[in-house]
Amino acid sequence: MNSELFIKLPPRKLFFRCAVPAAITSVAGALYAVVDGMFVGRFIGEDALAAISITMPVIMMVEAIANMIATGASVNIAIHLGKKERATAARIFSFAVKFILAFSCLTGLLGYFFARPFVMLLAPGASAHVIGLSVTYLQIYALFAPLIPIYFATDNFLRDCGQQRVSMLVNVATQLLNVALDFILIVLLGQGIAGAAIGSCLSLILGSLFTLACFRGRRLDLYYTRGNIPLRKFFRLMLNGSSEFFSNIAASVMSIVLNIFLLKYGGTTAVAAFSIIMYIDSMLGMLNFGICEALQPAISYCYGAGRILRMNLIFRSVRIAMMVIAAVSFLLMLLAGPFAASLFIRPDDAELTAVSLTGITIFAFSYLPGWIDMCYSSYFTALDRPTLSLLVSLCGTLLFPLAFLILFASLWGLTGIWLMVPAAALASSLLTLHLARNIR
Repeated sequence: MNSELFIKLPPRKLFFRCAVPAAITSVAGALYAVVDGMFVGRFIGEDALAAISITMPVIMMVEAIANMIATGASVNIAIHLGKKERATAARIFSFAVKFILAFSCLTGLLGYFFARPFVMLLAPGASAHVIGLSVTYLQIYALFAPLIPIYFATDNFLRDCGQQRVSMLVNVATQLLNVALDFILIVLLGQGIAGAAIGSCLSLILGSLFTLACFRGRRLDLYYTRGNIPLRKFFRLMLNGSSEFFSNIAASVMSIVLNIFLLKYGGTTAVAAFSIIMYIDSMLGMLNFGICEALQPAISYCYGAGRILRMNLIFRSVRIAMMVIAAVSFLLMLLAGPFAASLFIRPDDAELTAVSLTGITIFAFSYLPGWIDMCYSSYFTALDRPTLSLLVSLCGTLLFPLAFLILFASLWGLTGIWLMVPAAALASSLLTLHLARNIR
């Protein structure tokens, strides 16, 4: 079957076979994020950028639970495929799909009817206009929720089956459709933030329907089958995906806290500036994330097949690639970041421009150590070591950032908030390297 390429191709060739589609997907996703942010910032305004930044943690929390099941299932599926246990892998896959679809329906109902309380909780200092935009954005996402999280889950399962190119094509097509819908709904029809939400949701839903259809029949290593998995196995899936879950939850919680601090020390302008930095970061930081996700099935498959030397060679290639990308990202953020920021800001908004440029300059230094905990957290997950992966994720996304945020903001205000990001990345990377030394 197609997943056998994980042990048949030479390690270097396998790396490029998996990494190149992931890199193209990441670049396409980054360009989409930039264009999406340009549409929102230029044609709707600063308040809309802030509203999306405020709302995104809720959406991330919902997707975090679905991603926990998808990641845990993906690792176990790859290990079972490596052991030539295709029927067991198919049962795990089918259960994960059913669980995520049912969970998404429930969260969609909660998100729609409790959108305003959620937004009020997330942004207590926001203006009434920003709150109204946030509620609109969240309620539209909730209406489409049943078919959105499954899109990201099935993308993992396609890679388990050795379908990296199909995954790339689906992702790129989805992002291009999203850009086209943004242009139609925001620019041509003037639908504002509702148009931004509808464009994103419609493109994701069409991508979900296509990827779900890919697993019909037995053309791939995974297929739909009846039957569930033992309760113990379900808890194991949750545990193995817990690092990604708590990482996403921690990132969402950190985003909420960060928005509160930004509103306190810099107002809506600071929130919008950070949103712009996150848009630019999506162009650079997502490359490393994409490579980790792309090679995770290969590492798990080799681990299940007992090919440890091959597994270590693959991981060595991942580390080298991530170091190079981190260094290039650092230089690009310093040199091209100011130009990229201007794409999101109206020419007459001098205050937002100044705040954004300061944040970009400081944020750039987080790339130099920031790849380490991401790389090893993914590696620990692929080896079915959820405790280590969880520890690395929590420290990198919540514990260190929160500690430095409280300390630095009290000392240096808004500048301290920007300094928190590289300081937390450095502390987390040092801890991760210490833990990795004890892995055999």
